[in-house]
Amino acid sequence: MTALPEHGVPADEVLQELAKLRERDLPTHGGRLFAYVYDPGSAGPAGLDELAAAAHATSAHVNGLDPTAFPSLLAMENDLVAAAARVLSGPPSTVGSVTGGGTESLILAVKAARDARPDVAHPRLVMPVTAHAALAKAASYLRVELDTVPVDPSTLRVDPAAVAAAIRPETVLVACSAPSYAHGLIDPVEPIAAAAAAAGVRCHVDACFGGWTLPYLRRLGEPIPPFDFAVPGVTSMSVDLHKYAYVPKGVSVLLHRDEELRAPQYFGYADWPGYTMVNPVISSTRSGGPIAAAWAVLRHIGDAGYLALAATTLSATRGLAAAVSAVPGLSLVPVESTVVAFMSAATDVNLFVLADELAARGWHTQPQFRHGSMPASVHLTVTAAVAPRVAEFASDLASAVAAARAFGPVDLPPGVLELVGSASAAELAGFLGFSPDGGLPDRMAVVNTLLDAAPPAVRERLLVSFLSLLQRPSW
Repeated sequence: MTALPEHGVPADEVLQELAKLRERDLPTHGGRLFAYVYDPGSAGPAGLDELAAAAHATSAHVNGLDPTAFPSLLAMENDLVAAAARVLSGPPSTVGSVTGGGTESLILAVKAARDARPDVAHPRLVMPVTAHAALAKAASYLRVELDTVPVDPSTLRVDPAAVAAAIRPETVLVACSAPSYAHGLIDPVEPIAAAAAAAGVRCHVDACFGGWTLPYLRRLGEPIPPFDFAVPGVTSMSVDLHKYAYVPKGVSVLLHRDEELRAPQYFGYADWPGYTMVNPVISSTRSGGPIAAAWAVLRHIGDAGYLALAATTLSATRGLAAAVSAVPGLSLVPVESTVVAFMSAATDVNLFVLADELAARGWHTQPQFRHGSMPASVHLTVTAAVAPRVAEFASDLASAVAAARAFGPVDLPPGVLELVGSASAAELAGFLGFSPDGGLPDRMAVVNTLLDAAPPAVRERLLVSFLSLLQRPSW
């Protein structure tokens, strides 16, 4: 099959081919995939996917490059920014931009902070080590030095005093999470923002994951600590609408407390013979499809609908947390948001084997490797679609843990640890049972155990090389 056949293929046949390609994908609906996708399930309005698709189609060919040419897109963007600002306690001065995802929002937050300080030759970013990797990506792209602050390995929390101590004269931004993705814990935003403000430094709250749920959970009576623009010293925030606002990928919003803070985010260039390029975000040409779909979904669900979805998700989160707590050998991380994360409390329960056993039962979780003194864990992103499946998951979790115990420890192939530091990804892939087309082995415990044992730099090299192996066209 080729994307450019000699003669065109009928539309219905093309759609059949697309469906065939999708057969190997993990399920995006049904509450069995605990990462990557956000599904309101039966708790959401009927026909939500169809509405989003139809709205996307109305503006798929609209170009966000020039808002004066397409004022409809400008109006929808401003509406989305205003909605996010209201949810996150933004003052009337709040401004923002719609981006293509959380990573773009974070890159732009770092760019704005860096460019606001032209007097700093070697700008630095301070953040807890649990902050999202997209902030490290932003630092790498923008040549900003990264200062990560350790967290307590038992509580997984950062000491605000340690964050304050990490701030230097070259620091242009302090970032924290609400919540951290890996474990779902909310950083102590108030003292961190206060320390940043005392040093005259911007403070960004990465609420890409929790920004659309934490305010609703608070309204439901959950003890959510202050984390948004109600906290003095918070200068910018990011929130992904394609997460718990349940809009299609990819729509995020980057908010600034006022226009002066946002100004360095823009890029403008007039020193060429073409049109003057002025961009608020990284992309120049942008499809209006995702923005129109997001606007339509927010309009359709409404504030009361999101409160109901949050209540359903809260119920599912509590149910999953209870299921984990009921299984001997597992240790539940304290639940503060819509993440259920757990570790192994017994030497005979290998989390990577457990993830395989859950996958064999149709549950797709996200294993997370150890980091320093922090042990490996399993991450579950909980959405409203999970609620009807809690009892089923609880039963399967118990049987999966029993199977993991029976399986025993993971034995790495002889010599593989010696190979990992120098072997290529292709050599290791063949050694570990990957198919020539990049297909994964039936069980991933050996692969994950190997990656868990590798230092982060080696793990990065191997996974980058493996991704490069996959991303090669067939001729």
